[in-house]
Amino acid sequence: MVYGIDKVFKKMKLTQEQEDIIRSNGNIIINAVAGSGKTSTLIEYARSRPTSCRILYLAFNRSVKLEAIQRFAKEGLSNVKVETAHSLAFKEVIVAKNYSLKVHGYTTSEIAEILKIRVSGDKHVEFVIANHINKFFTFFCNSDKSRLEDLNYLDTISEPKAKSFVASFYSYIASKTIVFLKKMENAEIEISHDFYLKKFQLSAPNLPFDYILFDEGQDASPAMLDIFMKQKATKVIVGDTHQQIYSWRFAVNSLEKTDFTTFLLSTSFRFSQDIANLAREVLSLKAHIKKHEAVSISGKGNHDSVRIKATLARTNLGLLQKAIEYISDNQQAKSIYFEGNFNSYTYADEGASLYDVLHLYNGKNKLIKDKLIRTMKDISELEDFAEKTEDIQLSIMVDIIKKYGNRIPGIIRSIKDKHIGNEERKEAEMIFSTVHRCKGMEYDSVLLAGDFMTEERLLKIINSSSSQEFNATKLNEEINLLYVAITRARNTIYIPEKLMPKDFPPSAYIHLIKSATDQTKQSDYKFASPVNKAEMDNTVTKAYSVNEIRSRYVQAYRPWTIDLDEELAEMYFGGALMDDLVLHFGRTKGAIKCRIGKLDLENSLN
Repeated sequence: MVYGIDKVFKKMKLTQEQEDIIRSNGNIIINAVAGSGKTSTLIEYARSRPTSCRILYLAFNRSVKLEAIQRFAKEGLSNVKVETAHSLAFKEVIVAKNYSLKVHGYTTSEIAEILKIRVSGDKHVEFVIANHINKFFTFFCNSDKSRLEDLNYLDTISEPKAKSFVASFYSYIASKTIVFLKKMENAEIEISHDFYLKKFQLSAPNLPFDYILFDEGQDASPAMLDIFMKQKATKVIVGDTHQQIYSWRFAVNSLEKTDFTTFLLSTSFRFSQDIANLAREVLSLKAHIKKHEAVSISGKGNHDSVRIKATLARTNLGLLQKAIEYISDNQQAKSIYFEGNFNSYTYADEGASLYDVLHLYNGKNKLIKDKLIRTMKDISELEDFAEKTEDIQLSIMVDIIKKYGNRIPGIIRSIKDKHIGNEERKEAEMIFSTVHRCKGMEYDSVLLAGDFMTEERLLKIINSSSSQEFNATKLNEEINLLYVAITRARNTIYIPEKLMPKDFPPSAYIHLIKSATDQTKQSDYKFASPVNKAEMDNTVTKAYSVNEIRSRYVQAYRPWTIDLDEELAEMYFGGALMDDLVLHFGRTKGAIKCRIGKLDLENSLN
């Protein structure tokens, strides 16, 4: 029985789909399209239950948790507790049992050292093995299994070179993974976030709630889903089956793993019907992979203002390319913002930086800080390592360095100079993000990079592979990534022609980008004409008075700092030209040469 339903209906106007959900009893699934007001629906669902009921809302991550706490509190729903899976586990394992936490996890080199991996064979084989131990460990911790032996790690690998390597060393990798787990269990080493979640799951916790609302169910950890399903509470799973984009982290779509009664939220209040139709057409590409039922999306959004603009990409490389284009074409732009902090785009999860890869590229191994990359002879060895470990982040870093080379330090500095803080995010002239980092976000206007899956590429992969060879789950998720990107837009979207579904018409809300040089439909993203480089070069060579130098080189008399010295060294050792250093630091050639001499950088190369 549902209580207080009349109070809910008087408070806000609900769609029939929302009313059906709020009136429901028992365990349910809510399959909600992007922008369909799922959080608002859950708030009204909770409001309609007796205040004596204890309700747990499980958020996807910390940022969603903090926002949800504010929203439920604002509505006066004090009987709703908001947590993440990890925050629940943290209290029961880390706090209660006094384990020490390895906040950022273990790097490949640290695992190789802890487990004393010694294997004869190709160069760096011990690091390749350590990398796979880390992934097998993560696979187990996120699974619902109680024993490592119940999993086949080979099933998670698709690249032939990596699969062949793991098959050759499988027993050794598995045995060392068990040793790694035991060391954490016995508190010989600090434990990771994945480990304490697994330990929580294996303890079979009994959560003291009458209702549990499980958000973002399409990307559930099997371990957390196992905990959730074993509770006596009334269960509500909410998500969007077409927004599953974390299977590479061993997530599963819980909307397809249960037999609960399913309800739909098919009306999006975020965007117009034009964008809804585009999203639906993109999802229809799934018919090339397997049987696909057309998705119903009704676009009821009506947003006229374009204040918050975003550029979204599939990969870090694609995003960096768009950021470079933007700051090159808009020299007057003063503020940009990267979702999730810009540094996260220049560092891999294990700590290797773009600078480390650049130093390897330039043969400056003594300057490399990351222990693993420092052992590499050259960039080709790093590429080989990335292939054998399926390390996507390292592969992207290599691609970025091979494309931009010694321009990287200057590019990063230019971006950092214009980057604003979290509290000023909404004031940014442009927000940049990969799809994974903008999950749950929305923007007035969205421009897409061209690095998403196209129909042409999709068909090429399918037609050149046997049904056993192509990874249907991976291809399905690639389509989901484009769908998620499109549905972040509230007002307008700018989409490359190659990503547009065949015969789909542009409109006032959907603008086609025909090529990288076609700017006719991107006026919203332009701020000023590019600076004439010839004029810049002239200003470098001409003689000026002290006052003229102060006005032209605004940084000329600012004291050098440790950070600036390190940056100068990075660029100098990276092979940056003098004119690049002048433009980058805003100082004269004489000032740059003087500082290079003071730091003795020339002799450091010998």
